[in-house]
Amino acid sequence: MSVATIENALVVGSGSIARRHIRNLREQFPKASVACVSASGRAIDATEVGASEVLPDIATAISRKPEVAIVASPAPYHLRNADELLTSNVPVLIEKPLCASLTELNSVDLSRHTAGIGVAYNLRFMPAANIVKSLLDKGTVGTISSAFAEVGQYLPDWRPDSDYRMGVSARKELGGGALLELSHELDYLNWFFGPFSRTLGVVRSTGHLDIDVEDNVDALLQQRDGLVVHVHLDFLQRQPCRRFKAVGEQGTILWDLMANEVTLLRSNGSAEKVYADPTYNRNQMYIDQMNTFVDFIQGEAEFESSLNSALGVMKLVESIKTSSHQSAWADLMESVS
Repeated sequence: MSVATIENALVVGSGSIARRHIRNLREQFPKASVACVSASGRAIDATEVGASEVLPDIATAISRKPEVAIVASPAPYHLRNADELLTSNVPVLIEKPLCASLTELNSVDLSRHTAGIGVAYNLRFMPAANIVKSLLDKGTVGTISSAFAEVGQYLPDWRPDSDYRMGVSARKELGGGALLELSHELDYLNWFFGPFSRTLGVVRSTGHLDIDVEDNVDALLQQRDGLVVHVHLDFLQRQPCRRFKAVGEQGTILWDLMANEVTLLRSNGSAEKVYADPTYNRNQMYIDQMNTFVDFIQGEAEFESSLNSALGVMKLVESIKTSSHQSAWADLMESVS
């Protein structure tokens, strides 16, 4: 648990993830004031989002001198909101993805700022994810020849009390679509294996959900040394599925994110469950992420989910889009030039 303290925090946005951050900040730092600014400018009540107060705009919030800000607005607003805060030397944790398109970086360059920046790819803070990372780093099953990552869940079931077609995930103008919304998988694959050199992707909308963004993505990610990773992302599976598999010379690593367990399949046919915690509270990874970021901006910890790592995810996103459009392999660097 973080030993750092804060007295004044800001959350930009009022959707479900913004409210989670507000709730966690108030629970972790009960003496702190946690203000909220609506990303859309709509009038909201503090009790509606659980904040200490609602402020009219970011400029007003900056005048209160927040020690940390979380940008949880829709993806097309992330860079603009973060830039305004960072210009005033307010450290910012940006909700994933970093932006809706790398072209947005032509007008906003966050790298020029000196205040702390992080991007909220929270799966990195799951104990199971760190066990998988350790197994791969130690070469537990030998050299990995191929890997597979899959995530799928029926979009209307995400928030059954609201119209899914009105949510950020379903709307192109708000940065929706399976590729950006489910980019956690791309982040942890970069984290596990390092950068990829090219992709082959198929990005499509089946039309089953009546939305203007892709609901289905299949991609191959390839490294220069030959490793190939298969990725599948969708908004369609009626039974939620989230899993990772790495095939090595001496065995296979299986990570079932829904069951929250990690299994080693050995060459002798045995299966060893190296981690299992079915009672794990998934909000804990958000708390651990936030506490680590607060420690980071106070000089007490590293925060590996950085601006550079998030740029790596966006390069994969752009490359997969380019490949799908051209029906051919796309080099990562060429895809973002």
